Amino acid sequence: MPRYTVHIRDEWLTVPCRDSTYTIQWLGQEALKRYTKNKPDNGGIKKAVKDLKFVARRCQGLGLLDEDDTIEDVLEDNDFVEIAIEGDEMSSDFVPYQPGVSQLTTAYRESENYLLLDGNSLTSTDLVNLGKGLYKIKLTPEAENGVVKSRELLDTIVKENKVVYGITTGFGKFARTVIPVHKLKELQENLVRSHSAGLGNPLSPERTRMLLALRINVLAKGYSGISLETLHRMIQAFNASCLSFVPEKGTVGASGDLAPLSHLALGLMGEGKMWSPKSGWADAKYVLEAHGLKPISLKPKEGLALINGTQMITSLGAEAVERALAIARQADIIAAITLEVLKGTSKAFDSDIHALRPHPGQIEVARRFRSLLHSDHHPSEIAESHRFCDRVQDAYTMRCCPQVHGIVNDTIEFAQKIINTEINSATDNPMVFAERGETISGGNFHGEYPAKALDFLAIGVHELAAISERRIERLCNPSLSELPAFLVNEGGLNSGFMIAHCTAASLVSENKVLCHPSSVDSLSTSAATEDHVSMGGWSARKALRVIEHVEQVLAIELLAACQGIEFLRPLRTTTPLEKVYDLVRSVVKPWIKDRFMSPDINAVHRLLLDQKVWHVAQPYIEKYNMEFLPESRPTSPTAFSLDPPASPRKRVRHE
Repeated sequence: MPRYTVHIRDEWLTVPCRDSTYTIQWLGQEALKRYTKNKPDNGGIKKAVKDLKFVARRCQGLGLLDEDDTIEDVLEDNDFVEIAIEGDEMSSDFVPYQPGVSQLTTAYRESENYLLLDGNSLTSTDLVNLGKGLYKIKLTPEAENGVVKSRELLDTIVKENKVVYGITTGFGKFARTVIPVHKLKELQENLVRSHSAGLGNPLSPERTRMLLALRINVLAKGYSGISLETLHRMIQAFNASCLSFVPEKGTVGASGDLAPLSHLALGLMGEGKMWSPKSGWADAKYVLEAHGLKPISLKPKEGLALINGTQMITSLGAEAVERALAIARQADIIAAITLEVLKGTSKAFDSDIHALRPHPGQIEVARRFRSLLHSDHHPSEIAESHRFCDRVQDAYTMRCCPQVHGIVNDTIEFAQKIINTEINSATDNPMVFAERGETISGGNFHGEYPAKALDFLAIGVHELAAISERRIERLCNPSLSELPAFLVNEGGLNSGFMIAHCTAASLVSENKVLCHPSSVDSLSTSAATEDHVSMGGWSARKALRVIEHVEQVLAIELLAACQGIEFLRPLRTTTPLEKVYDLVRSVVKPWIKDRFMSPDINAVHRLLLDQKVWHVAQPYIEKYNMEFLPESRPTSPTAFSLDPPASPRKRVRHE
């Protein structure tokens, strides 16, 4: 029985058709019936289905379909169809119907820009941008030449019936089992099918794009023996955003990420499930067909070349590193606002202090604080209002930000170096050395490097949330902040930020468990052939979860700090921090009385994900760094100092 995949609003529905002489009008109404059937409010549709007006179009090519045409005349079995209801309106995120424009095409923009891959120069930033769909992929001529030479050597090995692991033998425990030449294609296909044993939710489209792009980059190095034809088909699938169903669980991180990479290859073979922006989830062979693509047909060694490596650990690690970089520098800005609200001093950020303990991260964080806080360059009315108070020094959560935030920056730099090296590393086995005319078995697939780095990254970045939660406590606690309890008027009637702080505390507590390093564990697999593994897949996944929690805790602190400013008005803070305050107020109103808080936290979290807090403050930080402005050292009664001492010679004569 023919079936059709129909997209309505944000859902994909499969509609079987008993008689292909039915019309497109019937198909649309049948899909709408299925859409409204299990929704208590009929999906917000108030008219009867038979009275609805809609436009139907093919997802592939976006051609409009006449409602009176028969299905057999205009559609193929398992074709993809989009139904757009006239006058349709849903949430603010929903793209309404526009005549002549596909909802799918409106929501998804296919990039016209290309990134050249050669296997040697890809960065974590590039990989994240590929995941976001900002680029398509092309190979450099040099990379293509290397791939061809590597493949020629493999073809020679097969032609001469030589016994080489993974090419003419089985795998792992079966390495000594020689496979007949006429079964070598089946050997590679069986490898991919049997190793596609992952479980759990699929990786998001962005993360699957990163995984596929990174695998292409590694194969482009020319040491895996992949054929240029197969590699080009992988690139075509990436450029069309045809993405395999890749479960997130199942890798032990040696011999590489076998299960997730097998699922990635399985979809490219036209088996299993696949997703694209224009088709949604469907059988892989139909998704490829809908985009005019052919499944890859595996040649000797190609199955092994597709699944052996650390690309899942590394691609997720690239995202973790980039998000860690973004939140670490924004954490400095948020902490600076909190310090202002809590009427702290900038004396602890004096450059002479940090020159005596010259860790790069510590020096950089202190410089950022000086560029944002009260100075001759950016005066703060809030700071001036308490310059003559009797406080001697601030709590550690403010005074020690350069030391605590600083090591986070240095940890991220270390992890980024490891990840960028891994991104451009050949991690296959065996390696094909065309210039030497031989293949060599080794252990480059072992994930210990990125696994250890990502465990370290999680431990380091978590500290931003740990110290932020303590600053939130100081903001909410009236005995520490000199502000209304929980940052709200009419306390008791209103609870203000009481439970927002609890949320931050719960996230920090979760991170304490997630920061336990998974790479200290190892379980022997493959009948003791793979007797030490990295567990790097979990290292990468939990590092991302830790970083997300850090972002959310800092979003709560930013909300609380901006709310604290409301109680200090009409006094103003420095120009860059006022710009950050204005940014937050563009998405979240001041907290006058209790309201639904989660949307506020999510809105500010979005600002941090988009790095908008950094982009607002960045020009002021860079100007301070570039112009070598003289350091401002405001005096206060608690900052004790003497006149400059006499020279040593004068002191001796005086004695």
